[in-house]
Amino acid sequence: MRRLIVWRHGNTDWNAGDRVQGQTDVPLNEYGRRQALRSAEILAAYRRVAREGLFAELASAASVAGLLRLASDGSVSRGATVVCVLTGHGLKDPEWAIAGASHPPTVPADPAAVAVELGL
Repeated sequence: MRRLIVWRHGNTDWNAGDRVQGQTDVPLNEYGRRQALRSAEILAAYRRVAREGLFAELASAASVAGLLRLASDGSVSRGATVVCVLTGHGLKDPEWAIAGASHPPTVPADPAAVAVELGL
């Protein structure tokens, strides 16, 4: 199943000019487009960290997103030692984490079935 996540958190010329908006769809300006790109990178990093088994808060994934960007730009050498500090845990926003999680498989209460599910 695919989900659509709508995340509009970007600057517009109306924002910059302190104009009230909400009824008119004002396009993002250049700064807003960069903000949207960073948001997408943070969301991708959040999911990548989760696949590695770390239940982090979405905002904590920003340091990982920054590292991934630096690595893709060649600013960080492959094999370099880097530390990203993730201070928030996923329980700060459990609804977001639950919404992004897949449903776990249902396994009969049988040791052999559990072993098969775990690939043992």
